[in-house]
Amino acid sequence: MTIITNQPGLFGDGAVPDDAPTKKASGAAKIRPGALATSGGPTLRPPSAAHLSDEQVAELGRELDAIRDGILAKRGASDAAYIRRMIKIQRGLEIAGRAVLLVSKNKTAWVAGTTMLSLAKILENMELGHNILHGQWDWMRDPDIHSTTWEWDFVTPSRAWQNTHNDSHHRWTNVVGKDNDVGFNLLRMDENQPWTPYNLGNPLYNALLAPVFEWGIAIYDLELTEYKEGRKSKEALVKDLKALARKALTQFTKDYAATPAVAMLTGSGKQALYGTLTANAVRNLWAHAVIFCGHFPEGTDTFTEEMVEGETRGDWYVRQMIGSANISGSRFMHLMTGNLSHQIEHHLFPDLPSNRYAEIAPKVREICQRYGLIYTTGPIWKQVGSTWAKVCKLALPPRKA
Repeated sequence: MTIITNQPGLFGDGAVPDDAPTKKASGAAKIRPGALATSGGPTLRPPSAAHLSDEQVAELGRELDAIRDGILAKRGASDAAYIRRMIKIQRGLEIAGRAVLLVSKNKTAWVAGTTMLSLAKILENMELGHNILHGQWDWMRDPDIHSTTWEWDFVTPSRAWQNTHNDSHHRWTNVVGKDNDVGFNLLRMDENQPWTPYNLGNPLYNALLAPVFEWGIAIYDLELTEYKEGRKSKEALVKDLKALARKALTQFTKDYAATPAVAMLTGSGKQALYGTLTANAVRNLWAHAVIFCGHFPEGTDTFTEEMVEGETRGDWYVRQMIGSANISGSRFMHLMTGNLSHQIEHHLFPDLPSNRYAEIAPKVREICQRYGLIYTTGPIWKQVGSTWAKVCKLALPPRKA
């Protein structure tokens, strides 16, 4: 059996064949972790997709491939103009916000400056940083808008985040035991995760995490669990700690030293400090809400390792669709989520330009309906409520059968 070691839309358009799979005791070919089989199906299909045959899954995969190919064929000047416009808007908001905070002794000025800086940080984090670091704009070959050169306004270094997010989370989406984004090594977010008394604090941990979300992600990206279990060397951990220290110093200097120091010249130093603190907290609360709404509301599936053993390209697509959730809303809301309100489409095609997700969403939804798969979506208030309900529910020990 030939296997393909890249996921669709995740590791590029090409496929790298490998003709040396390991063998099960029975002599059947066993797919190595992270690889995609070219035929057949997983050892066990997820319950939500158990009604599908191998042939149906293969056809579903071809339909989604066609959607992806269609966007790649149309991708061009209008997309490049979009991302450059977003960068100008974001930088304009940040410059204006910081400038107003320099003279923010007046309450109205403080609210205006803090609001603009909050919007700028949300745009940079969600629509720019997240999507550029996914390689969505690498095709432009612009060194200033490239996944290998962009450093975002988030305390965790870009390279560390790309490792845990792009390489691990998108590869193992919602696979318990493989995808550490299921709870971020802090929360119990699936019934298959063993319960301990520590989990009683689930709601408290989540409430504390939200306003400092960037710091939680920075610690998570250090992969301390990997180090404790011997899968990460001490040298690698020290290297990552140094990178985080450098990035944290940069962020601290920009937000909590430079801006307030200049504002002291107008007697607005304290107001500027509170403004940057508030802007970061607002951005963190929003990012936390969007990320959790895309992965944990009622209706999203999680998976066992058995369910990904031997999965094909079509099965990988199925896992992304039933393991993710969308947020319905206005165009402005979609923009402020970095189009991660189309989380299902993003998980299917993480390297397609984010401005194209709204265009393909109806097609993806129709495919889900036709193949009998759940397409989870709802307004943000509903998704936030559903996520928090799960956080609280899983804080308690499982009921005995």
